[in-house]
Amino acid sequence: MNLFKRSKSKNATGSQAALAEMTLNAIHDGVIMTDKSGAVQFINPAAVSMTECGSANNAAGLDYGLVVKLESKEGRELSDLENPLVQAMSTGQPLESYQCALIAKESGKRIPVAISVLVVEGVGQNRIIMFRNITKELEEEGEQTEFISTASHEMRTPVATIDGYLSLALNPQTATLDERARGYLAAAQKASKHLGKLFQDLLDVTKLDDGKIRPHFEPVEMVSVVEKLSEDYIVRAKEAKLDLKFGSNEPLSFDATRRVGQVAYSFVDINFLREIVGNLIDNAIKYTPEGGSIYVNVRGDGDRVLINVTDTGIGISSEDLSHIFQKFYRADNSDTRTIGGTGLGLYLVKQRAEAMGGKVWAESAFGEGSTFYVSLPRLTSDEYEKRMIMVRNQQMMQQSQPALTQPTQPTIAQFAQLKPQFMATQPVATRPATPQSVAAQPATTQPVAPQPTTIQSIAPRSVVTQPTTPQPTISQPTAPRPVAYPTQPVQPQPPPAQQPVIRPTPTPQPVQNQINNNLNGEIK
Repeated sequence: MNLFKRSKSKNATGSQAALAEMTLNAIHDGVIMTDKSGAVQFINPAAVSMTECGSANNAAGLDYGLVVKLESKEGRELSDLENPLVQAMSTGQPLESYQCALIAKESGKRIPVAISVLVVEGVGQNRIIMFRNITKELEEEGEQTEFISTASHEMRTPVATIDGYLSLALNPQTATLDERARGYLAAAQKASKHLGKLFQDLLDVTKLDDGKIRPHFEPVEMVSVVEKLSEDYIVRAKEAKLDLKFGSNEPLSFDATRRVGQVAYSFVDINFLREIVGNLIDNAIKYTPEGGSIYVNVRGDGDRVLINVTDTGIGISSEDLSHIFQKFYRADNSDTRTIGGTGLGLYLVKQRAEAMGGKVWAESAFGEGSTFYVSLPRLTSDEYEKRMIMVRNQQMMQQSQPALTQPTQPTIAQFAQLKPQFMATQPVATRPATPQSVAAQPATTQPVAPQPTTIQSIAPRSVVTQPTTPQPTISQPTAPRPVAYPTQPVQPQPPPAQQPVIRPTPTPQPVQNQINNNLNGEIK
């Protein structure tokens, strides 16, 4: 009986294993099973097709890193320190639905995937890597993102207008209201500000989701930077009757000095870091009752920089804790219904941290406060110095670039100053008049004042531009004539260097008289 039961158990186990293998071979998600050291023991056809490793036999026994190559969603190569798959496989910690790009081995094709790691309990401690093609999901999400971005941008303008008129109505210098009406308008303004914050958060989320903004990395000393960012919330914390502390010592003040001796370097986007710290502290202020405390701390933890924001607030239940970083999710209980929020603050924190190669998580219990952690890749002091040198060199190149590309043409402002003179001299250059011809006009004609640029200097230039066909209208008679000198004598200027001077030929007197008459009419 016992043998029969044992035999039946073996047969049942074998049939279940065969059924499981058939199921894995039929699904469209890639599945790879490895041992504790990372050697591939099983790979299904979907994983073979997506990784382009050739066949299951080719992948058997290889290290998973030779089969599965990942990049970030932004197309950045992931180092081992910031690769969540490597961290999960080496530490034995599970990984849930990390979005990245899978690089096919043969064609180099980038396939958007959501990758997960499951650690099997037992002696072998096998790892199961699962990745799902999310191309269609991203396309649908992109359409939704585009709609949300457009709608948010269009609706932000009327909301700002409403808020502006409400501010005018609440201003005692522009309107007179009783207390009841003032209370109504104050509530309306509070709602409009909340709506404006929602639209702004939607725009911030969609810009990174659709790739319109990318992180701009620079090396920073994290302890001093995070402390400086925390100081921006001192006033707000005091208004909420809360103590905001950095390094878990004494409350922060405007003249606070460094209280944490450790130095930790990282390579981050300052604006992203500001949003992360700001949202976490803002969240702690909103969910911490009066008289509570908020602690902000930064420390180096091996190859990571760890930021934590701890509060003594209302806490988060275990049911909500696994969903708080999802878009638009808000814990629903009697304590949170009266607190305003958009449900996007923590999603922004997660989004910004992952864009910089980091991750976020929270530890909390309902009624016992919360602690939010942000882990970012850490730089050594040598790496920090090298990157700082690169940043300084780039800044020097940017500062010297304008001098190298200085235009030789006059600027618009310079041209505007020269324009009156240019307009005054331009008509004279095209006229056939000369000082001699002006003198031959009737006595009623007023003499023409000389222009800043003399006729002697302009006439040769107009002749030289067409050396083969000199203009007959500028010809002068060879016979001496009386000349009417203007109030300021015109100084003759030598012709330009290396330019031939073409001497005019005599013009008959009737033709010259006709020219003078025409000029006289033009001057009038």
